Amino acid sequence: MPPKRDDGTRINNEIRVPRVRVVAPDGEPLGILPIADAIARAGDYALDLVEVAPNADPPVCRIMDYGKFKYEKSKKAKEAKKKQHVMHLKEIKLHPKTDDHDFNFKLDHARKFLLKGDRVKVTVVFRGREITRLEFGKQMLERVDAILIELGQMEQSAKMEGRNMTSIYVPDKVKIKDYQRKLELEEKKKAEEEKSSAEENTES
Repeated sequence: MPPKRDDGTRINNEIRVPRVRVVAPDGEPLGILPIADAIARAGDYALDLVEVAPNADPPVCRIMDYGKFKYEKSKKAKEAKKKQHVMHLKEIKLHPKTDDHDFNFKLDHARKFLLKGDRVKVTVVFRGREITRLEFGKQMLERVDAILIELGQMEQSAKMEGRNMTSIYVPDKVKIKDYQRKLELEEKKKAEEEKSSAEENTES
């Protein structure tokens, strides 16, 4: 079997089949041609004969600028990679006696992590004699669960890791979509109320 290029594509003389179905640069079908005629036709355009469907019978080839085609293909692949979100594991740490202000501050971060599509590890750290009162840690994680379950699913329930008790949450796309829709409706309602209030003040 003839060699392929690094992207798996055969062009011009690398295509070693007797006949191919040829497509012109503008997409017009040129019919089935002997391979030599197909390569010559590509030469008439000062372009390449590129095998685009090797498994077809006969294989389909398109006359195009292979260098430009490869560049556009690489560009699209890079753009797709940029848009692809890599899920990271983010961690927030609490203590059995974490006060409400600190608790709410850290849970707000946890929500943002889930909304961004990241997993969240919630760790309750036991210091000193706190390790003898594990039920405080469980109660803390139950509070966390009641909040984060709105945006995610529990991947790992409360589990001891040394002197730490941890739970792990993963984002739930359906819940996040519902949550964002709810926020949008609330913001729209608030804007309408403010507009209505402003109109009433103007009239008075």
